[in-house]
Amino acid sequence: MFGTALSQLRYGMAVLRNRRIRPQDLERIARDLVATLAEFGEPGADSALLPGQSGQAAQIDPEVRRTVTRRSLRATARSAVRHTAYYHQIFGELGLDPDELDAESYARVPVTPKKALRSMPTAFVSSAAVPALMALTTGTSGAPTAVWYSRAELDTTIALSTISAALGLGLRPRHTLAYAGCSRATLPLLNAAESATRVGASFVQFGTVDPAVALDRLAAPLGLPGKAPQITHLTASASYLAALVELAERGGWRAADFGLESIGVGGEVLSEPLSRRAEAAFGAPVSTSYLMTETLPSGATPCPAGHLHHTSEFGHLEVLDPLTWEPAAPGAIGMIVHTPYVPYRECTLLLRYATGDLVRLPDSGPSCELAHMPATSAILGRWTGPLSAVLPTRSVLDLIEAEPEVPLPARYVLTGDTDSGVLLHVLVRVLPAAGLLGRLEDRATAAGLPLAGIVLHDDRADLPPSAPVRADLREHTFESVRTADIPTGSGI
Repeated sequence: MFGTALSQLRYGMAVLRNRRIRPQDLERIARDLVATLAEFGEPGADSALLPGQSGQAAQIDPEVRRTVTRRSLRATARSAVRHTAYYHQIFGELGLDPDELDAESYARVPVTPKKALRSMPTAFVSSAAVPALMALTTGTSGAPTAVWYSRAELDTTIALSTISAALGLGLRPRHTLAYAGCSRATLPLLNAAESATRVGASFVQFGTVDPAVALDRLAAPLGLPGKAPQITHLTASASYLAALVELAERGGWRAADFGLESIGVGGEVLSEPLSRRAEAAFGAPVSTSYLMTETLPSGATPCPAGHLHHTSEFGHLEVLDPLTWEPAAPGAIGMIVHTPYVPYRECTLLLRYATGDLVRLPDSGPSCELAHMPATSAILGRWTGPLSAVLPTRSVLDLIEAEPEVPLPARYVLTGDTDSGVLLHVLVRVLPAAGLLGRLEDRATAAGLPLAGIVLHDDRADLPPSAPVRADLREHTFESVRTADIPTGSGI
């Protein structure tokens, strides 16, 4: 298709020269991909070269990659210094010249803390952009973070999401995707709805409703022409999926009651035990990916070897020690620090943004099929202080979410410190839990977790204060109202 070739050429030139991307070029590429799938059923071998696909990076010469990185860093820093109040002041005070930066000297730019963006979001908004949508994070780890997007950024992100939905999720017109994320998460909801429907699939917005309502909707027949009999794809946070698994296991649901073919999880740490239990409960494979509202369209994809591979096309990845901000050593835990590139981002501009997400760097270079992309471990948890790196969320969830006596989503709290001893407090169904404490202690020792002890609680009120999870963002629905609860003569 000649028009598509021109769109790909214009897109490629815009990226190489750090010029403004024409959203219509990406939209045409996505539209023609959908048309190709409709005609031939499967994507061609050249689909790996489409924007955002892992094959792109494999085709780039290392020297060209270094040149593109240098240009992208300079263009992004230049735009941020010229057009945002925050970086204009920072670079002025330090005497930094954005046109002299490269991958090595970029460490001279101070890391941008999350609290700076939270406290003054408009200081990061470019004066050259036209803000169209304010995207808020859920705020489970603190006050919600506000990120502004322009109309062009939204169109670009939706086009990239459409390509990902077709190639990554494998969405086709016969499928129906249910989104069980918080309805207030505007940007992911918009991307999910637009990308699914542009592929030709149908879309259902659940929200984080009562899990009983969600299970009923997943099991209900659709009866739609040209569609699978039931919902085929589910997107949810890890904690909300845990709530669904809890109810499905205890409510006698069987995998055959559902028509799910794929479950996608994001936004929180997905433990191995929860993934296995979800696959058993719903009869569908569970996958996870890494995306952030602040750093879109950059993200990361897991490989079968267990690495998380980060795209280098859309931004610059660093993994730094959260105490010193020096590069983390191989095998050590560090924080993802990210710079989303201009021209993909033009409204809220961020340089060396401290995401708060912890990962471990591989001891050596990966040898998997995505070895050409930067690799880390899966997300381990959020940085809340030195203890969160010693006992990250993933280690604790892998320990406790394997136990049926621990209600899902699991509730736990760490108290103490590594000097005085760390206690793990866990909420269980009922005490005494015969054998549970011994199993947890044995498995914690085998995993090398530095715990001084484990304390079980069967009353959440007795549990030390715990952080909220996304499943706590419960949305009310009249479906939860039982007929017996409706007063006589109410007119309902």
